[in-house]
Amino acid sequence: MPGAVVCAVCPVSAVLPAPHSDPRTAAQGDAGAPGSGEQRAGAEGGMSQGPGAQPSPPSVYHERQRLELCAIHALNNVLQQQLFSQEAADEICKRLAPDSRLNPHRSLLGTGNYDVNVIMAALQGLGLAAVWWDRRRPLSQLALPQVLGLILNLPSPVSLGLLTLPLRRRHWVALRQVDGVYYNLDSKLRAPQALGDEDGVRAFLEASLAQGLCQVLLVVTKEVEDMGCWLRTD
Repeated sequence: MPGAVVCAVCPVSAVLPAPHSDPRTAAQGDAGAPGSGEQRAGAEGGMSQGPGAQPSPPSVYHERQRLELCAIHALNNVLQQQLFSQEAADEICKRLAPDSRLNPHRSLLGTGNYDVNVIMAALQGLGLAAVWWDRRRPLSQLALPQVLGLILNLPSPVSLGLLTLPLRRRHWVALRQVDGVYYNLDSKLRAPQALGDEDGVRAFLEASLAQGLCQVLLVVTKEVEDMGCWLRTD
């Protein structure tokens, strides 16, 4: 189409470091916390398959909720590797507000609850960008092949053990495509939730945005951000 912007899709492996490449930013201690940690859902490989065998399901990286660290879990889940920890996020908070006695970008209790500025700074440190999706646009204009993943900010019920309290707090959730299938990688889920193809993830986004309090961040390369080709113009 005349005037349309054409982007080459940059693979995530081209812009991200290898898993655990920097021990200072690898998440520590989450795996041992009760009801939390990270896991690889699906087969990791192993024995070769004989003729007629069913293909192994994809391996999907999924961190589970610990304290108020949903922003860290969402970052690691959308990047599909363990790159950020609470310590790394706290360092970002200090850089964002070096002169503040009470840092405005995290919980006063030191349990996490990081805001969007921490997420955006973390992605920028990897050469990526976070683009706000204008909820007034039709989702048909979202160029999903140009997007590495999505991070949603949703209202979420507050639980105390097995008791669900009549309160709602903001919660960060990652969506990511793995081997052609989009997954909901909410850290409060026991396992990744398959959403299907592009139609499936658009339906999930539409239902989430219909709640009225949902915000969507598109995780893209700097090239895609600069060219604006996360938005379809045809």
